[in-house]
Amino acid sequence: MSPDERASGPAVRGVQSDVVLVYFACLNTEDWERMATLWTPDACMRAVGARPRTGRDEVLGYFRTLFEPWETHLDSPTRLVRDGDVVVAEVSFTGRTASGRDAAFDAVDVFDLRDGRIAALSTWYDLVAARRAVAP
Repeated sequence: MSPDERASGPAVRGVQSDVVLVYFACLNTEDWERMATLWTPDACMRAVGARPRTGRDEVLGYFRTLFEPWETHLDSPTRLVRDGDVVVAEVSFTGRTASGRDAAFDAVDVFDLRDGRIAALSTWYDLVAARRAVAP
């Protein structure tokens, strides 16, 4: 794999990585209106511990409720690896629950892109650690 095919850090540029960086900006600010513009109409999403979502509206519905237990949250992409229309993001999540408990864990997001938009996303993280963080 050439250096152009593998890139580290959020400084990666190009159509594929730009849409991924905008995705994280929208996620962190809960800008669901802008987030909707990043997805293809037939997009699909799989997240650990959740049923698959199909179609832009279902995907956005997932995100709209995702952070309800969190007072603050930040998904920081620490490494992006691009291969054609696939971008893999290593992510560091930090947050504080509504009850004041701090949490941090790592995740991996795999983006399949089509025509500069997200066609599919699978996200992988330690579900037990995340649930433990929000448990009363």
